[in-house]
Amino acid sequence: MASDKRIENAQRLRYIRLLERFFNSVISYLTKSEEPSKENYIKRITNNSKYLDRTDPIALYKSELNALEDIVKRMKSLATSEATIDEISTEILRAANKLEQSNNNRRYKKDKHKNEQFKDWQ
Repeated sequence: MASDKRIENAQRLRYIRLLERFFNSVISYLTKSEEPSKENYIKRITNNSKYLDRTDPIALYKSELNALEDIVKRMKSLATSEATIDEISTEILRAANKLEQSNNNRRYKKDKHKNEQFKDWQ
């Protein structure tokens, strides 16, 4: 018998992986497709939504995961909007770039800008 905490962690992991799969699928379509169309974008969204709708949304505690969830919701809402594929593409790719930048800023810190590193040299 698995404990409630393990079950919750497994469900959270499954939900995060589905969000990442949805996000990466749409981003790869928009970046690698020679001529993206709104019909194919809607088809991609509906196919990926089938998997995402099977699981219940779970509370995410990291800001980067909350931002990812917001982008996925925005992708779904743009599929039903009147925006053209170019507008959709620029908005989504801009949001994805911002998310990637914030993740990288949090992960990598440059030591060369810290004054404490050079105090030994004086």
